[in-house]
Amino acid sequence: MDVVSHVAAREGLTETEKGLLVTVLTAVCRHVQTTGEARLRSLRRMRRQTEVAMTRAMADSGTPPVSWDAPFLMANAIVAGVLPRETPRWWVRRRTGGTWEDLSISDDVTTDYYHEKLRMSKEVFQDIVAACTPFLHRQVTHYRQPLQPDHIFAYALYRWASGETFDSGTCSFGIGRATDIKAVRDVTDAILAAYLDIIGMPVGRHQRQVIRAFGAKGFPNCFGAIDCTHVYVDKPANAPAEDYFDRKQQCSIVAQVVVDLEKRVLDVFCGYPGTVHDARVLWNSSLYRRAMTGTLFNAEPVILLGGVSTTGYLLGDNGYGPMK
Repeated sequence: MDVVSHVAAREGLTETEKGLLVTVLTAVCRHVQTTGEARLRSLRRMRRQTEVAMTRAMADSGTPPVSWDAPFLMANAIVAGVLPRETPRWWVRRRTGGTWEDLSISDDVTTDYYHEKLRMSKEVFQDIVAACTPFLHRQVTHYRQPLQPDHIFAYALYRWASGETFDSGTCSFGIGRATDIKAVRDVTDAILAAYLDIIGMPVGRHQRQVIRAFGAKGFPNCFGAIDCTHVYVDKPANAPAEDYFDRKQQCSIVAQVVVDLEKRVLDVFCGYPGTVHDARVLWNSSLYRRAMTGTLFNAEPVILLGGVSTTGYLLGDNGYGPMK
């Protein structure tokens, strides 16, 4: 512009300068026209490639032409990789790091951190995850990668170990509220499916080891120790509130547990409201029915203090009272 202004400021352009100016302007116009046509050809070529890919995707899906509507074409185009995936909208919570990211770090503090957050060592955690992984797979969607089994399992353990609310737990593990409720249920089902026979009264060699351990403590032919604890829950809908308020004025259900001297769980029975007495829970449990039919205690008879002969029994506190 400075050169043109300088030239125009003079008395006039010479014939040579006019010819040069026309040549330059013509070259610029042709360049702009050529660039525009090349860009237009590129856009047309990309559009043709997109249409071809969408047609191939439709052909691969085996869908008849009558259903070639716009939504289905768009979905197949995304699957075929022609169109980029949409970024998560506001209704999809973005995941953060938090406790799960700390658990994934490998250093000399990891073992203590696992014990603090999950109540188990990293090795035990990995073994259980390996057994439960076939039952915790998630479906791949168009939005983002699904949660991995170890992530789901770690959240469920953290929720059980800490007793935190669903909202605070989701912040620590970077998952949504609907996902965490489903994750706890899925992990429960996975553990029951993977360890179907892991909890059971001792038999064979294990039974002899338990009886020998209790006998060394002065309790011959003892199969384990029994007691009840309370698990705090939200009051079930359409249920009388007074049935679930225990002696501590908490809403709970009763869980009956049998353990050996190594604190290994041998039997669990739960579900009765918090006001139900321990003895009543025992009378209504499958453990009591097996004991009454003679299929639970099958050791060699021994004579206890007082001249009582028994083939087996469980240790309990005075809340159960005398039982035959």
